Amino acid sequence: MKAFSLEGKKAVITGGGSGIGLGIAKTFIEAGAQVLLIGRSENKLMEAKKSLGDNCSYKSFDVTDLDKIPSLVLETETNWGHIDILINCAGTHLKKNAIDTTDSEFLGVLNVHLMSVFALTREFAKSMIKRKQGSIILISSMTAVMGMKQVVAYSTAKTAIVGLMRSMVSELAVDNVRINTIAPGWIESPMLHKAIDHDLPRKTKILGRIPSGNFGEPEDIGYAALYLASDAGKYINGVFLPVDGGAAGGF
Repeated sequence: MKAFSLEGKKAVITGGGSGIGLGIAKTFIEAGAQVLLIGRSENKLMEAKKSLGDNCSYKSFDVTDLDKIPSLVLETETNWGHIDILINCAGTHLKKNAIDTTDSEFLGVLNVHLMSVFALTREFAKSMIKRKQGSIILISSMTAVMGMKQVVAYSTAKTAIVGLMRSMVSELAVDNVRINTIAPGWIESPMLHKAIDHDLPRKTKILGRIPSGNFGEPEDIGYAALYLASDAGKYINGVFLPVDGGAAGGF
């Protein structure tokens, strides 16, 4: 099982204070990694740190401050050493019909889910290229596979991530920097419940689409990320991996 170990590895996880990001952090720490959580809410990060223990650190930062990302990466690598794994998991949600979504709202979602992902990946990849080693994981969504109402900005960003991955894989693979994408299904998280708790028809439709009939857990995404980030996945590059309980193929 050594191939699945992350002993001696350092991972940065954006959006790691709750939900899927926190689930990934838990599984990585179980596998022996040191984890740095990045997020906007210092209170959430502090609570996450308490639950995760000594192998967890955190930094409060808004990933939409694109101009500050290069200095964030430089500070991280100066204070923490080289980064082996980057998980782009920061997210926000906008539930609105397309014709009612303003340009600024659309751009705001893209800044979180796409622009920050590109900027962070670009900056952390620079030192990974020099060391000829690194694993980067992007978090997409089932809305990149199937059309859903009221998530036009989110769906656009999560679909664009796949193109971003494929292009960067073609450039970075020669330097042994791998980039893969996980597409979570409907996973128990604050963002999911914000979207469905007051929309029973939507919740019913979603559950009806999942053959197993239940939502996933954050750790389900964590173990998928662990596989892709570890030596067990060293020959996996440019993969789009749904972790969805069969929803993509359900009827």
